[in-house]
Amino acid sequence: MKQVLQDLRHGQTSVHNVPSPASRSGMLQIATHATLISAGTERMLMEFGQASLLAKAKSQPEKVRQVLDKARTDGLLATVGAVFNRLDEPLPLGYCNAGEILEVGSAVRGFERGDRVISNGPHAEIVVVPTNLCAHIPENVSYEESSFTVLASIALHGIRLLQPTLGERVVVYGLGLIGLVTIQLLRVSGCDVLGIDVNPSRLKLAEAFGVRTVNPNAGGDVLSACRAWTEDKGADGVIVAASTKADDIMHIAAQISRKRGRIVLVGVVPLDLQRADFYEKELTFQVSCSYGPGRYDPRYEQEGIDYPFEFVRWTEQRNFEAVLQMMASGRLDVKPLITNRFQLEDVERAYQVILNDREALGVVLIYPEDRDARTRVNYPRVLAASKVLVATVGVIGAGNFSKMTLLPALSRLPARISYVADLDGANAAYAARKFGAANATTDYTDILHDPDVSAVLIAVGHHLHARLTCEALASGKRVFVEKPLAMNVEELKGIVTAMAAREATDVMVGFNRRFSPHAVKTKALLKGRSEPLAMSMTINAGAIPPGHWLQDPRRGGGRIIGEACHFLDLQVFLTGSKIKSVSASMMGRDVTIREDKMCITLSFEDGSIGTVNYFANGSKKFPKEKLEVFSQGRVLTIDNFRLTTGHGFKGFGRFRTFGQDKGHKAELESYLKSLVKGGAPLIPFDELVNVTLASFAAMTAAWESRTIDISREYASVLEMS
Repeated sequence: MKQVLQDLRHGQTSVHNVPSPASRSGMLQIATHATLISAGTERMLMEFGQASLLAKAKSQPEKVRQVLDKARTDGLLATVGAVFNRLDEPLPLGYCNAGEILEVGSAVRGFERGDRVISNGPHAEIVVVPTNLCAHIPENVSYEESSFTVLASIALHGIRLLQPTLGERVVVYGLGLIGLVTIQLLRVSGCDVLGIDVNPSRLKLAEAFGVRTVNPNAGGDVLSACRAWTEDKGADGVIVAASTKADDIMHIAAQISRKRGRIVLVGVVPLDLQRADFYEKELTFQVSCSYGPGRYDPRYEQEGIDYPFEFVRWTEQRNFEAVLQMMASGRLDVKPLITNRFQLEDVERAYQVILNDREALGVVLIYPEDRDARTRVNYPRVLAASKVLVATVGVIGAGNFSKMTLLPALSRLPARISYVADLDGANAAYAARKFGAANATTDYTDILHDPDVSAVLIAVGHHLHARLTCEALASGKRVFVEKPLAMNVEELKGIVTAMAAREATDVMVGFNRRFSPHAVKTKALLKGRSEPLAMSMTINAGAIPPGHWLQDPRRGGGRIIGEACHFLDLQVFLTGSKIKSVSASMMGRDVTIREDKMCITLSFEDGSIGTVNYFANGSKKFPKEKLEVFSQGRVLTIDNFRLTTGHGFKGFGRFRTFGQDKGHKAELESYLKSLVKGGAPLIPFDELVNVTLASFAAMTAAWESRTIDISREYASVLEMS
């Protein structure tokens, strides 16, 4: 299918051929008939994309600080690579979609195939959208008109936050699409409205909707006009719908407000607020967030869990429905706002209008009736003859880790990447083109059903690792799955069962730290030791918010199971011994998240001991990972996998790599060789099970304040394996 994407590095916008998104549970698959280009938002994205690297940096100082911190800890080369990888990623545009339902996913209620619906889907011929982000289009509302629904809901939510009452006087500052919708909705609510803008055609259109206007660029004095209009009392409310870099708008909004007036920001302007403005009048100021309650809440948007009607009257979906009802009744008329129509293939011309024609308002894209609904796009390539045996692999998941680490390494190794699969077709297509894959698909089963694929590399959300591993094993594939192997005992039992049923297959987990040249060097230096090791690992993990998917026990499993397992495995590698018992403690109750600030103590079967201090409350300027190993009067330290230092070793002082090397490339290179040449698994399966169980044990030990003996606590799993 065709989708509109923007090159973020250069700002070019064009139509790309990408795999169609497959229908899935809780979602609607929609054939697009029309989409509205959000002039303000998408113009800003284009201007950002076309800016120089220096201008991009100046516009995002916080991002620059993050880059500098990363350079200090991870090295310049790795940091520059990460920045350019991000800029290379295509950006899907659009969020105002109207179309017809093609498929209704399981667990969906209230929608049927053939229904006309709006959604916040992007500019693409086919979209898949969660049900709470869709609404039915009334019979007398066209696709073009209904494509304004999501944008109009932004205006409606801003009005709801302002809480205007009948007869109040409200100023709307900025008469773009959202501003012109806002004045209509305020008029319907019984308010008198004054509109402010510098564009004469928009002011004329606002006047046609029955409001007074002021043009500051044509000699209009905003303060004088508002005083006269309100009989020197000031406006009851001000909605700022402008999108500009002008830094005086909030000051003007405060000046024209009455005492105890309300100001709501719907647009994008600098927030250079002056205390005196708000103090003297006791003004109320609020920033409006998108379409309404539910926005950015994954349980509402992705899982379809609605808020109770009795307690949250206006969710984002109910705002969509209210807008559509007002269109159907004629109280909201968006037809005068449509200034341009373009066919999808003319999208570059459409965006030039958005960028250069200040008279343009509603620019609507019209979609063809014939759509390519295939979920796979192939990229024929002439492969050069090679004497080097290569492995044919399929990659499931084109997220950040795949695009920045996994696929770049694979593309430089003797591997034939047959597929890149991702639910996001644009993501899959970009990754496939960039890293030389033969196919991009949104249906991962294409990989499982292809007999030429020898191994499946799984790099998706943690909650899917175990399921996809079992499916890949059942299809006879060898499996490389990113950590964690599983998030709970039942998932791990499923993998053990699947392994037992397919004796010829094996599983590898992406415990890359043991493949780092620093870890390999450390183990070599400890060879021949006659005593157990004492190890201390400190991870300065950095804070992530409570709502992040990794903190969700159902999706990410938490940071100990999802991330700290790396460092449990590293210590298993260095000792050559399994973990015998685990105890742990986490920070007290006076923090928002306790589980990501934990001290884990390990004892090993060979008598070694180790600690893993996983802390998420440190500075980003401090190195992320440090390991200290004590052995027979000697000490080795690994600093952030850039420098290994020895104390007490004859003939060894330090070992440094050019940049940070956590072992990803060496790990994949070893794995690909094992695919071609066979031999024993790189990590024995019983070690993978042991490390996974130890991560579960750490959580249990911390919550229950007890020491977990692995063999006793998880006897049922170990007996199976």
